[in-house]
Amino acid sequence: MDTIYYHIKGKLDKVRDQLLKKQNVVAVGIGYKTVEGHTTGDLSIICSVADKKPISKLSTADLIPRVIEGIPTDVFNSGVINVVSNPKARIRPVPAGCSISHTSVTAGTLGCWVKKKDQLYLLSNNHVIANNNEASPGDLIIQPGSYDGGLAPDDVIAILSEFVPISFREDEISSAGGISGFIAGFLNLLYKLSGSRTRIKVYKEQSKTNLCDAAIAHPLNAEEVALEVLELGKIQGLKEGKLDMKIRKFGRTTALTNGVITQTDLSVVVNYGYNKTALFSDQLMAGAMSQGGDSGSAVLDEENNLVGLLFAGSDTTTIINRIQNVFSALDITLP
Repeated sequence: MDTIYYHIKGKLDKVRDQLLKKQNVVAVGIGYKTVEGHTTGDLSIICSVADKKPISKLSTADLIPRVIEGIPTDVFNSGVINVVSNPKARIRPVPAGCSISHTSVTAGTLGCWVKKKDQLYLLSNNHVIANNNEASPGDLIIQPGSYDGGLAPDDVIAILSEFVPISFREDEISSAGGISGFIAGFLNLLYKLSGSRTRIKVYKEQSKTNLCDAAIAHPLNAEEVALEVLELGKIQGLKEGKLDMKIRKFGRTTALTNGVITQTDLSVVVNYGYNKTALFSDQLMAGAMSQGGDSGSAVLDEENNLVGLLFAGSDTTTIINRIQNVFSALDITLP
């Protein structure tokens, strides 16, 4: 299968951008073709669409070929892919899988605890704890999230350290460099306490095509940290996500859910609301195993190895960052 898979991947890489320009196409990836509701064993290029329309309603340019360079295609009615954002109880010590947010965001999920240069951090999505690039190091992170009743200062558990900026379409992002997130966070906290509106932003630069929606925050009290994921226990290691891999997650809204990776090497246009969209590549797709508020959840395999970071989805899909891309972008490891 590996030989066939990489052959298809090479073909997909050549036509990926062309397919994403077609009307209604929101994602393209590799998966098994479905015929009359039954999954076959045939690998194909799958085009996910916001709304599956009859051929008569599409222009010739927007038609998806049945075969691309000898590779069969399939059309999957995924619906619009949205960022997963929305709500529960105050928990101390704080485990992964619970409700958290930036003070200006509704609620998402604490994915897991990680380390960077011997310091402990919580990992979640940019859009959960860094407010879609609008936050600054030193901003307060609360548990539970705002939507679930969390308030500063009583529910503050961490301060934002750094985030991978999301490159929104037509969005030009500049980076402040030369200063660590930890130092910037400390300075911003001092600015905030003094009443100053000055803020320093520190984040990792990302190309126009995004690989992850991720951010980390430093806990105020390491003694209030519980390293396990709710109902799943301790994370054992990292694993590469592959087709047909059985996965599970614990998130703020839908708690413990299970799924299967249905597409890999996925390029997907994600809707962030307020007329903002962003293109992500090298993503994983699973079925409907999440809802609003599950964003930031750690996605594990059956042996509790960390496979990805959940960040978006639709009524029929869940979109997951490959964990290797997340860890590389933020230079983090497991504790």
